[in-house]
Amino acid sequence: MDHSVPIMLLATTDPNSRRILEDELRRRYGADYEVVACADYAHGRAVLEGLRRWNRPVALILGCYGPADRGGLDFLRRAYGFHPAAKRGVVVTWGDFASAPTVFRAIAQGYAELVIIRPERSRDEEFHGAITDALDDWHLAQGVGFEAVRLIGEVGDQRTHMLRDSLSRNHIPAVFHPVGSETAQRTLESLGLRNPVLPVMVLEFTAPPIVLENPSNEEIAEAMGVTRPPPAGKIFDVVIVGAGPSGLATAVYASSEGLSTMVVEGEAVGGQAGTSSLIRNYPGFSRGVSGAHLAYRSFHQAWTLGTDFLFLRKVEGLRVDGALYAVSISDGSVVRCRTVVVATGVDYRRLGILQLEDLVGRGVFYGATVSEAPSMAGKPVCVVGGGNSAGQAVLHLAKYAKKVTLLVRGPTLSVSMSEYLISQLEATRNVAIRYRTALVGARHQDGFLTAVKVAASEASDATAGEEIEAAGLFVLIGSVPRTSWLPATVERDPAGFLRTGVSRDVSDTGSVRPARPPLALETSLPGVFAIGDVRSGSIKRVATAVGDGATVVSMLHAYLAENPLPASPHAPGGETAPEERPGDVRVN
Repeated sequence: MDHSVPIMLLATTDPNSRRILEDELRRRYGADYEVVACADYAHGRAVLEGLRRWNRPVALILGCYGPADRGGLDFLRRAYGFHPAAKRGVVVTWGDFASAPTVFRAIAQGYAELVIIRPERSRDEEFHGAITDALDDWHLAQGVGFEAVRLIGEVGDQRTHMLRDSLSRNHIPAVFHPVGSETAQRTLESLGLRNPVLPVMVLEFTAPPIVLENPSNEEIAEAMGVTRPPPAGKIFDVVIVGAGPSGLATAVYASSEGLSTMVVEGEAVGGQAGTSSLIRNYPGFSRGVSGAHLAYRSFHQAWTLGTDFLFLRKVEGLRVDGALYAVSISDGSVVRCRTVVVATGVDYRRLGILQLEDLVGRGVFYGATVSEAPSMAGKPVCVVGGGNSAGQAVLHLAKYAKKVTLLVRGPTLSVSMSEYLISQLEATRNVAIRYRTALVGARHQDGFLTAVKVAASEASDATAGEEIEAAGLFVLIGSVPRTSWLPATVERDPAGFLRTGVSRDVSDTGSVRPARPPLALETSLPGVFAIGDVRSGSIKRVATAVGDGATVVSMLHAYLAENPLPASPHAPGGETAPEERPGDVRVN
């Protein structure tokens, strides 16, 4: 028997449901998974315990709840302790509406991740859609897939950590091999690399494989060949800076409505939302959706509609070029466009504690919970933050870590975190919440984090703190807008977020306004718009960011209609020549 084959386990005391579910699972998934059916829940728990001892991977655990079986919810709750990383689903029968409140309450408390309606006919694709979505999320979290990219590097190296996180978030199948491991040594020898500059990236999907030593982002993007800079003479209707939810939504709507669109992204599709292991409150996804999947689907949708993408390249500047804007890219190229949409989002605020900053990538991480969670298996972990991102990070880490401690500066989570997340945190046995607690230091051994030092957030004497054992510290606090590449003439609020529309509290910054008032999402520069988290006054939710992206496209149309490019009789092929418009602001 191949012990690497994942398990799908079903347990129910209802013989009819067991027969239907077992037949469906074996027929559809039996070639790739080992399907185990248990006639009672005691047997199911015993099997799960055995699978844990044998170190067998469990992908999916199903229990039933309905008039014929009331034990499934408690079974799923207990199953978490045996295999935290497994997806858990409660199967219900269609029409049993009386059980719905109990099932939904259990889901909110973390007993299971999804509700599945039992199939009542052959080829019930709604049922199988729920199953395959769960399996897809499980595989993504495990890093299971073909080895399109092989990455070799030091475990604690910050650059290696950044590449692992970027590959994971960009949905690129990659496997990391620590230098010194048998596979890493064999690979380096086969490539004739004796003392390579780490990290080494091997693109296995090319013929022959491309080998990169300590590559820059630009070198990786060039080698991947997925996206290339546009022709020098091309003028886009809109350049979108950032491929988070708002930027991707703009790309989908703009491309579908005929606007030539370019998206520039320096890290990974999805932004901070792309790092969320499970978003349960996004409309239309009753079973929840991982941030990575939501981002990838939006990216693929925009791509198929004609959007051009530049990945692993950052925007470094913006200036007026006659009737156009010129966007400077980190690879040295310049993209010209008629409008710009700033969707750069925010960065997590740095802690500013030297001891911790020195350990980034070696136990201290800003975000990165999806890619680093498996490496925390069986270890104590701390998370800092009080928002939804922190709550989702804790729940994901709790599937692997021995214990997760959430450190919150304030007295409560209710003002900053969704209620469904708070309920799940409180119901998860290996999660502890420490309120009114601040980080003040760290302890390390051999260059890796071993403990964090905390103190009461109101305390004036940080030396009076206590230590908490922690092999990993995940920081998800505050937000710093990514706007340093923009000229000073773009108005910001005191926190650095971009002001848009007509605001009574906009101070006189000395910038020149156009003759007309700015559109609702337009910045102080005409034709430059700001959406999503980077916009002053925005609501930090995925759905509102997507709404910004949809809304701004109508404003792009209005602006482009008001500012057509004049035709040049000297330009070959009828191209337009850039001419400066009255009221334009010169950006240096």
